[in-house]
Formats: sequence, C-alpha cells, structure tokens
Amino acid sequence: MDSNKNTVEEEKIEDLENIEDVAETNADDETASLTEEDIAALQQENAKLKEDYLRAYADLENTKRRCAQELEKNSKYAIASFAKDLLVVADNLHRALEAAGDEHVEQFKKGVELTESELMKVFNKFGITKMEIMGEVFNPSYHQVVQEVEDKTKPAGTIIAELQTGYMINDRILREAMVVVTR
Repeated sequence: MDSNKNTVEEEKIEDLENIEDVAETNADDETASLTEEDIAALQQENAKLKEDYLRAYADLENTKRRCAQELEKNSKYAIASFAKDLLVVADNLHRALEAAGDEHVEQFKKGVELTESELMKVFNKFGITKMEIMGEVFNPSYHQVVQEVEDKTKPAGTIIAELQTGYMINDRILREAMVVVTR
C-alpha cells in the first residue's frame, strides 16, 4: 500500500513540475511578445498606481493626525460648561470678601478667603486661570467694555477697572472680562 501511496505522490510532484515549466514558458512567451510601447504603458500604469497609493497613505496619516488632535481638544475642553457655571460661585465669593470689610466679621472674611483659595486651586488643577488685565490695552477678543472714562494720564483704551474677572481654560477664553477703559 505504501508503494501505491509513493507512486501517487511522485505523479503529483511530476505534474506540478510540468505545470511550473509550462507557466515559465508562457511567461517567457508573454514577455517576449510585449512591445516597447506595452512596457512603457505598464511602467506608466505602475507609476500611477504607486502615486495613488502614496496619496491614499498620506490621506490616511493626515486623517489619523486630525482625529488625534480632535480627541485631545475634546478631552481638554470637555469641562468648559461646568467651569463656566463655577465662575458665578467665584464671583459671589469675591463680592462677599469685598463686602466683609469690617473688623467684626473678620472670621467670616477668613472663611470666605479660604474657600476662594480652595476654589482657585481646583480651577488651576483643571487649567482655569484668571486673566490679569489691569493696565493693559483693551482687546475685544479678551475684554468687554462696560464703560469709558476720560483720563488724560493714560493712553486711550487702557483698562483702569475690572467689573467682572475674565477667565481662560487652557489657551481658550472661558469668559471675557468686563472692564472700564480710558478714552
């Protein structure tokens, strides 16, 4: 039985070798029958396919980069709505501190100061910072003018009072500052 098996396997190997020989002969015949024009056309087609592949690959890489940037941006600014709501709390704490000027309310004032300090630590942790704008020139991207005051000692457009603090979240405006400027 083993001899039959070997014979069948030998025949299969021989058939495969014959097929390979025929394929090589046909390939040689095809190559020989190609004209220079055919070769040039195939080379042009090959170059075009390579170029198309490189463009598609570059598009893919650009899309991956843009998606990564969008994900980073979305995660960086996801808390903006929450942070904006907390700004009202910060404003009220600041107003309470300004109103508590008497010595009789010193302990109340100290408690509010500690609360405001803790709130600022939380803001800093999440990339929320106060804008320092006093004495700067008005910039409509960062400030909202509420009032203009005549002042010959300072250049026109200089911020002389801050009515509502402006805040940034990372490198974006969370809320513009409401300011008084000179004319």
